[in-house]
Amino acid sequence: MPNVLQRRSLKWWLAGFVLVVSATLTYLFHWDQRAYLWWQEHNTPADQHADNIWLPGYTAVIQAKPLPGMEKAEASDIAYNPLTGTLFIIMGKEPLLVETNLSGDILRQIPISGLSNPEGVVVLDGNRMGIVDERQHTLALFNLTPETRQLQSADFQFFDLGFADAGNKGFEGVAWDPRQQRLLLSKERDPAALFSLSSDGDQILGEMADLPDQPDLMNDYSALSVDPRTGHTLVLSDESHLLLELDGSGKPVSFISLLGGLNGLSKNIPQAEGVAIDEEGTVYIVSEPNLFYVFRKSE
Repeated sequence: MPNVLQRRSLKWWLAGFVLVVSATLTYLFHWDQRAYLWWQEHNTPADQHADNIWLPGYTAVIQAKPLPGMEKAEASDIAYNPLTGTLFIIMGKEPLLVETNLSGDILRQIPISGLSNPEGVVVLDGNRMGIVDERQHTLALFNLTPETRQLQSADFQFFDLGFADAGNKGFEGVAWDPRQQRLLLSKERDPAALFSLSSDGDQILGEMADLPDQPDLMNDYSALSVDPRTGHTLVLSDESHLLLELDGSGKPVSFISLLGGLNGLSKNIPQAEGVAIDEEGTVYIVSEPNLFYVFRKSE
């Protein structure tokens, strides 16, 4: 039988172990920042919710809907096109641009050549679109019409994004911000970072610049989307199972977890890779390998 001194030493050792584990988890998963944001959310007056996207009011209404035949293509990002009222999903493993309706039913498939690892897709003005290739560390701008049936190198206007040594931790997210006439881009991790790139909706007009405020709530940045109603930005994290709202100055406003049992989800979103929002405020998420989700405001 252990004596009193041994039992006391064991208790102190266990207490120290628990403290170290708690501190490590807090550091890795940013629990302290999330707790503060949660407190901030719950102390925001209800009459101010309408000024924001306000993610805590959202519930999953379509979840884990398979995109047929896309199991091996791997959904990497999604963008909403206000001109057509449809969604465009970029497939990364087998480069493919897929157009769907707002319920995730496939309307057309556009094979892509000239890109090796497309990870992000964005709709700018009119028929102008862009694709981020993580391996080539480029942004490829192009025009897409209802008649487009394939895309190849000659269709793209390429822009070097830098970070050539980032490998598989380079640029993944891209979004068009029409209010501030800029593209927003996210580097996935090591470090995760947000950037802006001036544009007129057709061409790139300047050099890429770091955003002055970088939210420290996520382990990685998988995708971005800008709300056309508020100008706020949605930032998606696969590793953190989190969707975050930033206001026009880049400050965190609200968030929701993408874990099962929360916000109408019956199961975790396995690998959230893309997010989009339309003019009604409906949020769309795609997850590898080929899963489609829709969130709507329930309040």
